[in-house]
Amino acid sequence: MAAFELSTDLHPAGDQPTAIRTILRGLSAGDRHQVLLGATGTGKTFTMAQVIAGWGRPALVLAHNKTLAAQLYGELKQLFPKNAVEYFVSYFDYYQPEAYVPSSDTYIEKDSAINEQIDKLRHSATRSLLERNDVIIVASVSCIYGLGSPEAYAGMILQLEPGQTVERRQILARLVELQYTRNDLDLQRGTFRVRGDVIEVIPAYESDKGLRIGLFGDEVEELSAFDPLTGRRLERLEKICVFPASHYVTPKDKMQAAMRAIRDELLVRLQEFQADGKLLEAQRLQERCGHDLEMMEELGFCSGIENYSRHLDGRDEGVSPPTLLDYFPDDWLMIIDESHQSVPQIGGMYQGDRNRKQTLVQYGFRLPSALDNRPLRFDEFEDRTSHVLYVSATPGPYELAKARGMVAQQVIRPTGLVDPEVEVRPAAEQVDDLAGELRKVIKSGWRALVTTLTKRLAQELTDYYKEIGLKCRYLHSDIETLERMQILRELREGTFDVLIGINLLREGLDLPEVALVAVLDADKEGFLRSSTSLIQIIGRAARNVEGRVILYGDRVTASMKAAIDETDRRRRIQQAHNAEHGITPQTIRKHADNPLWSLLKKPDEPDQRQGKKSKGRDKSADNATNNESLPGEERVIPDRTQIPTLLQKMRGEMKSSAAKLDFERAAILRDRIRELETLFLQAG
Repeated sequence: MAAFELSTDLHPAGDQPTAIRTILRGLSAGDRHQVLLGATGTGKTFTMAQVIAGWGRPALVLAHNKTLAAQLYGELKQLFPKNAVEYFVSYFDYYQPEAYVPSSDTYIEKDSAINEQIDKLRHSATRSLLERNDVIIVASVSCIYGLGSPEAYAGMILQLEPGQTVERRQILARLVELQYTRNDLDLQRGTFRVRGDVIEVIPAYESDKGLRIGLFGDEVEELSAFDPLTGRRLERLEKICVFPASHYVTPKDKMQAAMRAIRDELLVRLQEFQADGKLLEAQRLQERCGHDLEMMEELGFCSGIENYSRHLDGRDEGVSPPTLLDYFPDDWLMIIDESHQSVPQIGGMYQGDRNRKQTLVQYGFRLPSALDNRPLRFDEFEDRTSHVLYVSATPGPYELAKARGMVAQQVIRPTGLVDPEVEVRPAAEQVDDLAGELRKVIKSGWRALVTTLTKRLAQELTDYYKEIGLKCRYLHSDIETLERMQILRELREGTFDVLIGINLLREGLDLPEVALVAVLDADKEGFLRSSTSLIQIIGRAARNVEGRVILYGDRVTASMKAAIDETDRRRRIQQAHNAEHGITPQTIRKHADNPLWSLLKKPDEPDQRQGKKSKGRDKSADNATNNESLPGEERVIPDRTQIPTLLQKMRGEMKSSAAKLDFERAAILRDRIRELETLFLQAG
């Protein structure tokens, strides 16, 4: 088994050595559930890395949002440069699920935009699990959604070695079966081309390196890796493994069996509809399934093929689908970061998905077997785990009950930093009072985070502070993964000074440049202002020696008191430790870059740290539609008064592009128009 190799000059300090020993001792003793209760900034990720290296088994680190997953990926990639650190999150930049609204007889067709770079990383993750043992996968909750069977995926791998006897047409047929597309003109990820006795393939898990298969008659003469851009050979290979281009590949014999099962189910369902006098539903289902079966017969797949996954996998009704968790070997380790958020999110996925699909089945849009294309139920998720480490500054009742006292604590920070001082101020003049505090922080060279209760308030507050000369941005759930990473990087680099948002600012944002966290309307009891949420928010200021927190409220609620009391308790412990060991607190110094940025960046997209353009609101509306802004345009939020004019101009360009058969540009303009329409509606 390949060993995990930590690459760092740091050594465990503070509470870390005790926590690491406790967790590894529990793993060796066979404890399935443990908790790492770590205050913000105590180096929980470093402790996790030490545990992974000490345990020596494949690990999955689960985060509840893509921003946190991206941060964890970057940190672990730097700590384990020689091991396979992979990233597995939802590959949709935009996703509108298929749905039907009976009350208005409205059918909403599935619409999505797949991020090709993230799709590549997902394939890289499953490939690593099948090829290596030193694998760490950082994943979002998308890892509990149905994925192709690992047995079918591994069984379809095309393996070749020099000297092997195999016909050229057999290789080509196998590549097509693996859902690779022949393209002799434009070779890109998931395609292959043929030049005489030379076959070139760009695997689904690569984009900057291809595989070249040289044949001499029916014999494999040479295998090599090459640069798709220049065609230059990079290295000779003694063996290649071409993994499927889709996780839903199925051997021909299983595909035929699946199609027979689909036809049998369709016949039964049509008889049920006809017996109930639902002729419209019967006709609708027959047309849809008939078209899908034709596509599967001709091409080996169809749009929405995942809805037939039960038949493709040969599962019985109600049996859970294979997921990423099934690709892991025995005795693997799962680390659930920010478990107080991640665990409830895992538990809530199943029912929402089922409710939507039950309506589709009831009205003839899908076969009943589509219900088995689903995320795992929580009990199924529990059954698939081997060893689980729950990591949080505020673990929930579920985690603590499961751990049964197996709790390792980290309160003391290696840097000597103590929890920030918390001040309560009246909410009546919170906006103007905060403006003065923000100016003080910015003058000192630090940044600030501001949390609000609504998206509207975050946007309006951003506009107001910009008007009075503060450099602000706001962060919300509609912003894509890559753009979120860029916004956080720009905050750290000082491109702007104040980041305003709702609940996205709580867990897992490692921002040592932040010296002030302000919580508006802190006395409004609820999920966003619970004691757990407030403790997490307060922790955002714990990585800076000058960190402090202001809670704006006209009264001190029970949640506010609990959060302040817990912060004060930790602060006393930390101060006592510093005094005993003569430690002077120091602000954390950490590079702002993330290895994921270079992986997700479009091939033709420059590093935005170089030659960065002004992002002020005085940019003309015309700039959003010029050639330089598409397809890799710099996203600029225009003044709301400019949006109607901008929309009219962009609609005209979209129609003009379509008339010229420039459909790629027309599609990009269409998507940008939708974004601006949404922005206009939000702006009132």
